[in-house]
Formats: sequence, C-alpha cells, structure tokens
Amino acid sequence: MKIIYMGRKKQSVELLKWTLDQGIEVKAVCTDSQFANSPTAACAREYNIPVISMEEAEQYVLEHPGEIDLAVSYLYWRKIRKPLIEGPNYGCINFHPAILPDWKGCAGYNIAILKKLPQWGVTAHYVDETIDTGKIIQVDRFDFDYRTATAQSLEKVTQDYLMELYKKILLKVKEKGRLETLDLDNSKGTYISRDQMNEMKKITEEDLVSEDLDVKVRAFWFPPYDGAYIERNGKRYTLVDKEILDSLVDKDTTALF
Repeated sequence: MKIIYMGRKKQSVELLKWTLDQGIEVKAVCTDSQFANSPTAACAREYNIPVISMEEAEQYVLEHPGEIDLAVSYLYWRKIRKPLIEGPNYGCINFHPAILPDWKGCAGYNIAILKKLPQWGVTAHYVDETIDTGKIIQVDRFDFDYRTATAQSLEKVTQDYLMELYKKILLKVKEKGRLETLDLDNSKGTYISRDQMNEMKKITEEDLVSEDLDVKVRAFWFPPYDGAYIERNGKRYTLVDKEILDSLVDKDTTALF
C-alpha cells in the first residue's frame, strides 16, 4: 500500500515510523516543514522520504493516477482539497482528537472540560471538502474527570487513544481497502474556529465571581500557550490555581522556606 502522509507534532513522528514498520510505502510527507525544528520533517528526511507541500502532493496525485492508495491526515492543520480527497484509491482519512459529529474544529479539549463532559473521544473519518464533516469510520470514547483535568492533561490522554485508532484503521485499510462507515449524520454538531477558541479564553467579570472559575482556568491550561486570561492596562495575564502549580512541582524539589 502506498500513501501520502500528512502530519505534525511528536506523535506524528512515532506514527510515521510505525507506518513504515508495517511495510506501508510512504511516497511523500506533508508537514510543518516551514519550521526548522519540525520533528516530522526531520524524521521523513532520515528515511529519505520526500518532504513536499500540500500543493505538490496534489500535483503528484493528479500526475500519477491510481498510484496512491490512501492519504492520511494526523493533526495536519491545512484544509485538504479535492485532489487529495478524490485522487487516492481508498480516499483520504483524517484522525480527529474529538468526538464526531458533536465537536468539530478547534477547542475540543477546552470544551470537554468547560461542558463538564463525562467522556471524551477520538474519531477516524473520511475527508470531504468541509472541515470535519466527512463520513465517520470509527469513534472511540473514554472516561475522564473534568474536575481534575486540564487541556494539557486531556490532550495527552486523547493522543494516546488517537494513535491507537490510527494504527487500527491503517491496518484495516491495508487489509480491506476502502472501509465501511457508520450510519451517522456528520453534518450536525458544533464547529469552533480558532478565533472563537481564543475569544473563549477571556475571563469576564462574571467569570471572576463564578463557582466555575477554576474550571475555566483548567480548561485552557496548556503551556506555553496563553491560558484563560484577564486584561489589565492593555496586557494579558494568564490565570493559574494552586492545584495546577502543585502538579508542576518537581518531586525532588525541597521547600525554600
């Protein structure tokens, strides 16, 4: 099986190596290669896999009809277009770190905590021309505790599940080709843009007196990125509570006072 691999972040590196270990041929990698420290780009070059732009990948598929079996997207941030959706023999599959059809776009981890959900999950779905609306292949759910979770801790757990889902789906595609999908209407649900997510971080005067202030603080705790913040004199200040600070303490650190 021949694929085009689109991915980023450290999980993408591990999955790229795993994919190659399964005897799947990765013809090209699309990633955040505009950054000098891109781990996925470095891994691809280590294995002599071409690192190309999405536009170059589209052109390759158009010029080599029938050669590419599958395109996969793992945390790839760009909107995927028709050549990579329709060109590969088995389509294009995205791995989404949230439950579909419920939560599309950004802010999934934040919403899970803010909404005090009892479960979170990961989804594999075919890509269509609209973000996160393609036919759903599989949804895996897991329990979590919104009372103690932060966006950062929930992301870590979610990525473990998402990586396992990637492996299960890739092996199924290798064996069966195009996969059956679930009877779910993926046009429904809530889409949250990056701008909306950033707006949600702002602490209002109502938030400051709310019993759920700590929930909002944990919902956006994801250093080094800005968390839930207040604005004073034109500056933003991220809020943090004692439980988060305690979780950051090195166990070998002794008290200063």
